[in-house]
Amino acid sequence: MPKFDYKLDNYTQIAPAAVMLGLKAAGVPSRSSWGRMIMSDAITITLMTGVVQGLKYTTNVTRPDGSNKQSFPSGHTATAFMTATMLSKEYGHISPWVSVGAYTIATATGLMRMANNKHWLSDVMVGAGFGILSTEFGYWITDAFMKGRGLNFQKLQEEEQLGRSNPSFFNLYMGFNIPLSKFDINNNTTIQTSVGTVLGVEGAYFFNQYIGIGGRSTFSNIQLIINDTETQDNTFNFDNFSIGPYFSLPLTLRWTLDTKLLATFTYYYNTIINNINIPKNTGWGIGTGLGINYHIRKHFAFGLFADHNIQPPYSIKNKEYIHTLTIGTKAAMRF
Repeated sequence: MPKFDYKLDNYTQIAPAAVMLGLKAAGVPSRSSWGRMIMSDAITITLMTGVVQGLKYTTNVTRPDGSNKQSFPSGHTATAFMTATMLSKEYGHISPWVSVGAYTIATATGLMRMANNKHWLSDVMVGAGFGILSTEFGYWITDAFMKGRGLNFQKLQEEEQLGRSNPSFFNLYMGFNIPLSKFDINNNTTIQTSVGTVLGVEGAYFFNQYIGIGGRSTFSNIQLIINDTETQDNTFNFDNFSIGPYFSLPLTLRWTLDTKLLATFTYYYNTIINNINIPKNTGWGIGTGLGINYHIRKHFAFGLFADHNIQPPYSIKNKEYIHTLTIGTKAAMRF
């Protein structure tokens, strides 16, 4: 997005931490005492900074704007999700909306980094994961060292509440496509799907801990390889609307495995490829996938997924179904 050039993400990355410190200074009861919280957060920051900066200077991934080779992973996004997890841990007991608000700000930070042309989607996704995991490890190390000292809310009570929670969810869905399809549009032109991005939302209502029904709505932008040549001008855009049964399998108190079987309606936008006009088209397909989720709190989970969709032909004349494999991350509000 060349016209988007704002510095708000420099501030939103630390906004959850500012809220946490403000609430603490105002005397609002938190999970930890000042000393325990400072220790947890110091360990967290050390872990996150070490991993993120180490990867930046070893992977040497060029930023989308070409400014340097420190794109992977996104430090702003890692910081935003780190501070969001800190706020959720310390004050998530007040209301689930504390966690929802914190992670919404963190997600907005990641999206702004991409809009500012500073990061690829993969940078943001991995940064978000490192931010959350660093905080979890930081608090785990502190819990192991300090035991019950300075702990205002017992972990056992939190885990009991977590264990009784329902797997119903609503999440932000972000991922990237891995090329799977190759087909001809005429005798002289062969198309192969390349890497692309997927953004959307997904949700499901569970009748019990194992079975539910839900749906997903996504927008995809996929790069195309034309006659074995990839160019930025050739992109393939489409919307997916899916509905079907969802299944969840508890592995431990905090980890769950999920899958689904969806009927998918696809809307293909009008596309021009090699001066060939391909009109918009619609059709039905099927989708499935596998995900693993870590339940940070009763009302919030973070997960990774791999989804495989079999989509209808991109045009009326073509009879070949399109296969897409999407790998990504999800931040879910549970209810």
